[in-house]
Amino acid sequence: MELDVFVIGGVGIDTIVRVPGLPLDDVETIHVEPVESYVGHTGHGVALGCHLLGLRTGLADVIGDDEEGYRIRKLYDDLRLPLHVAFHPSGTRRSVNLVTPDGRRLALYDGRHPAGLQVDPDLWRTSCAQAEHVHVSIMDFARQALPDALAWGCSISTDLHDWDGRNDYHKDFATAADIVFVSTSALTLDAVDWILAKGRARLVVAMAGADGSYLHFTDRPPQHIPAIELPDRPVVDTNGAGDAYVAAFLARWLDGVSWYDAAVAGSIAGAWACGSRGTHTDLITAEELAARSRTLG
Repeated sequence: MELDVFVIGGVGIDTIVRVPGLPLDDVETIHVEPVESYVGHTGHGVALGCHLLGLRTGLADVIGDDEEGYRIRKLYDDLRLPLHVAFHPSGTRRSVNLVTPDGRRLALYDGRHPAGLQVDPDLWRTSCAQAEHVHVSIMDFARQALPDALAWGCSISTDLHDWDGRNDYHKDFATAADIVFVSTSALTLDAVDWILAKGRARLVVAMAGADGSYLHFTDRPPQHIPAIELPDRPVVDTNGAGDAYVAAFLARWLDGVSWYDAAVAGSIAGAWACGSRGTHTDLITAEELAARSRTLG
């Protein structure tokens, strides 16, 4: 089966705790709303988002042979989404995300897997050979897949999340990708220039939340894409908004639209995701994205 987008790494379980504010008060007990958990994390958000936007999508990852891993496998079976997994005794990644009433979040991430984890490359090689585009999450094991994606001639993207521009961990991903997504939350002023100078990137997309996003190129000034507000979907939870942006950006870019139009689609999808509680519980569909795009146009 040929794939439009193949995602390597980044599925796990999110537990969402709704808190009255951040930082938390220094008290012994805080009463909260019912605690919920979801299949989530960054690679899953991109894979599910692309799937709902009509792309043939698959994902490969290392998970645990545990209750959380079973839940992931069952969801992908139910969605009929190709999932390739390797099991590791450390278990399935988890995160506890504290979410405020205005949608802000603090993620307590439990990556579990040991540093330097080596994985049989058969986990991703066949699908890389069948994919038009590969999105590589910044799981440590996934850096092993970068040479294979490059060898097969796939276009590559990655999301560096809250990279500070200095941490060496992210640099393999930053220099291998054609499209680099990164949050501005901790980004240094010279980090984007470093990516464009040292790597293969044709574009760096700096995502700035309520300030929108910025497209950075090697041969022209940066371009700002304002954030989009959907009046009928006020912000209640920012979990997964960045992944929704990435998925819609890739879907439209693979359709052949301009960088700018792809970024606008990403902004719509990110705003849509912020209007639903939980992680990746209500990502935008191709039909809804087209309708919202017409309204804005």
